[in-house]
Amino acid sequence: MNFRIASLVPSVTELVVALGLRPRLVARTGFCVHPAQALRDVPKVGGTKDVNVARLRRLAPTHVIVNVDENRFETVEELRTFVPHVIVTHPCAPEDNHVLIDQLADAFGSEEGLAARAQALHDRLAHELAATKPAGRPVQRVLYLIWREPWMTVARDTYISRMLARVNWQTVPAEEGGPRGAARYPTLRGDEPWLAGIGRVLLSSEPYRFTEAHFAEAAALAPGARVQLVDGELLSWYGPRAADGLCYLRELAAS
Repeated sequence: MNFRIASLVPSVTELVVALGLRPRLVARTGFCVHPAQALRDVPKVGGTKDVNVARLRRLAPTHVIVNVDENRFETVEELRTFVPHVIVTHPCAPEDNHVLIDQLADAFGSEEGLAARAQALHDRLAHELAATKPAGRPVQRVLYLIWREPWMTVARDTYISRMLARVNWQTVPAEEGGPRGAARYPTLRGDEPWLAGIGRVLLSSEPYRFTEAHFAEAAALAPGARVQLVDGELLSWYGPRAADGLCYLRELAAS
């Protein structure tokens, strides 16, 4: 089959390239930026939340890859009206990357060399997962901030929270966000009583680009907590970056 792939998920676009499928990639979002050189000539079809459906239709994809957290449900439903294969992804923990790799391998497995590249990704991920476990690590309550005005954090059933749990960092609030929707990324008033028990405040580099200029403001939320910038791509992206993220997480926990 002559696959024509559109990826509307930045981290999965990187995985598509890592699996050797760049020649089949006909569309991406403006946030699909890695690997930059490989994607330079791939047409953009808007953002993850504001997909230019008309332009995507003209590119005639046979497969569109979407994500429960990244893309709007109504957009996905519209795509189903003209795209033969819509691949819905939803990793909710770092180990779910095994399932994600298999999803793409099952869909595009006829491509030469793909099976070997998928196995290499599986092997590296398995190695890093085995090296990154909570046993023997001190429990620490952390506030992971992804936005300000309003402050936004992550529920415990999100990929980010479960990634941090690999080093026994427990995100607060201790809430489940459900399978999809805004509850997965709760907002803060800033006066919640549990903020007094925070050990670290982690300021993510994405989707909001926090800098050291926000340290004092973040520290005011949780007096006494350590405030630090963290690489949001390494802690929240799926695909090939997940293994690097686990290495990075161990370094953070040791610091």
